[in-house]
Amino acid sequence: MGEETYFMSRDPQRVELPVDLSVFDEIIDVRSPSEYAVDHIGGAVNLPVLYDDERVTIGTVFKQISAFRARKQGAAIVSRNISHHLETHFVEKEKDYHPLLYCWRGGQRSGSFATVLSDIGWSVTVIEGGYKTYRTEVIRTFRERFPAMELFVLNGYTGSGKTHLLQALEAAGHQVLDLEGMAKHKGSVFGGDPENPQPQQKQFESLIYERLVRFDPERPVYVEAESAKIGRLNLPNSLWQKMKAAPVIEIAAPREERARQIILDYGDWIGDGERIETTLDRLKGFHSADTIQQWKELAREKEWQKLVVGLLEQHYDRRYTVGGSGHFGVPDKKVDLPDHEKETLEKAVEDVVGM
Repeated sequence: MGEETYFMSRDPQRVELPVDLSVFDEIIDVRSPSEYAVDHIGGAVNLPVLYDDERVTIGTVFKQISAFRARKQGAAIVSRNISHHLETHFVEKEKDYHPLLYCWRGGQRSGSFATVLSDIGWSVTVIEGGYKTYRTEVIRTFRERFPAMELFVLNGYTGSGKTHLLQALEAAGHQVLDLEGMAKHKGSVFGGDPENPQPQQKQFESLIYERLVRFDPERPVYVEAESAKIGRLNLPNSLWQKMKAAPVIEIAAPREERARQIILDYGDWIGDGERIETTLDRLKGFHSADTIQQWKELAREKEWQKLVVGLLEQHYDRRYTVGGSGHFGVPDKKVDLPDHEKETLEKAVEDVVGM
């Protein structure tokens, strides 16, 4: 039986970004878990050829002993890790499987893995330049696409229904950037979720990029008014500058209705007294001790409507400007949301896109 029966070697292909990622069966990030956690291409699975502790070990050998010893020891570790992935992740892959691999610069780590997969007989492609070129592509796309985008900003007081209207716009087939959704933060002092933490800054930008490249540049995009930061994450500057100069649509809702909707939207807070009181303490620099204590008592008594109305009236509405003296311009149009029912939102969508 000839050697070719066991090995169906074909050279890995290399591709430069941008490229249509949908043509690949799977995107594989072969970097360490910590590198992957900072940022990765959307949808990529992490199959490291070197784990974090192993990278440290090889780096130490390189510095303290020799490059040759480090390469030899590293090759042994890489081989074991690739073997493990073959016996687990790849065990059910068919002959026509076509993955896309990348590491930091498209060098040894992805090249080693790609060679093994290619020798098995799979058609394997490696990103030329690795993650580094992907990151460059993200920045280039922001710089070129945001200034040319037709963008509309939905502005309104806290709880007016901007996020719900964005969702209704998207459901109707319109292009939206849900920045709070991607940032995993509702944009206020109450907006974070300890059990669902925000992504890293670069990953947040990658999420925006992945949405941006799917947009039709000939159609408008709708976005909710935000500050330059959502939680601890910064908006890309080119997007932030575009938002400040974009036409504004004011979304208006009665305060009582806003409070009712906030209670529904922040259901994960309701009942968590300790979390509510800790967050209220963060407002001490803005309000008297008596006011903070009154709000805490309302929370203990589960008087949620009174608490939220009080926060809106005494804190949020006094510090948020919709009429044009804040970050954004004077609204070009006003859309009323007397409630947040499905029919009302659908009517509001018609009003927004009819601008």
